Amino acid sequence: MQNPLITVSQLATLRQQRDVTLLDVRFGGPGSSGGREQHLEGHIPGAVLVDMDTALASPSVGPGGRHPLPHPEAFEAAMRAAGVSNDRPVVVYDNWWSIAAARAWWLLQHHGHGDAFVLDGGLGAWLSAGLPVEQGDISPVPGDFRLGSNPSSAVLDADGAAGMASAGVLLDARPGDRFRGVGETVDPVAGHIPGARSLPAFELADELGFLLPADELRERFEAVGAGEGRVGVYCGSGIQAAHVALAAVVAGLPLPALYPGSWSDWITDPTRPIATGA
Repeated sequence: MQNPLITVSQLATLRQQRDVTLLDVRFGGPGSSGGREQHLEGHIPGAVLVDMDTALASPSVGPGGRHPLPHPEAFEAAMRAAGVSNDRPVVVYDNWWSIAAARAWWLLQHHGHGDAFVLDGGLGAWLSAGLPVEQGDISPVPGDFRLGSNPSSAVLDADGAAGMASAGVLLDARPGDRFRGVGETVDPVAGHIPGARSLPAFELADELGFLLPADELRERFEAVGAGEGRVGVYCGSGIQAAHVALAAVVAGLPLPALYPGSWSDWITDPTRPIATGA
């Protein structure tokens, strides 16, 4: 796969050469309230707000986790409404270490968009470069995005995740304390999938939100045994997991399989085993 990151300068050059669809996917997390209010206060000129809960996820009802994948046709409709077309590059950004942007990127590439990128450093990088923002809402011209597929993008269910933990490498993208079952504040059950290995998404970017250099990322993956073999990734609800998948591709590794339901789905079945500790 091509490098899914784009820098501010590369984006500026690309916008001079081609029409580009910009998606603002700011969404919660440390230091970010996200959402519509922030978008209206200031966004990269031309960027369209895309909501995590309505466009990049389906309503959470029972098993499936807190952020189930959106129904394909619903995702297609949301992308069209945001102005996305298959023949035009899409650049997504947030202000949360690209965690939310990675979810949008993962969905786009999973559904066959071959020109989707994440703005490295997000909105902070844009502002640090002294570039302008605009206020107010955007009414994009609808796009004609059509669902496709990506043969290198795989989805795991709970059984698939358990199998990956035993026959391959299953990565847990949550912070290390949640992996160990310490200080769990999000889900009602603490711990991790037995056999999983900890690789926190937040440790794959620097304090400014830029992903670490490719060679350093590769070292992080190889240190937990996630090299060229079969690799899957999960987190709490499938969002941070997409960030680890993004980092793997930046590192030049194959795209890991994603368990979208993640820990919040795993614990809905009390018969599934749970591990704690390092």
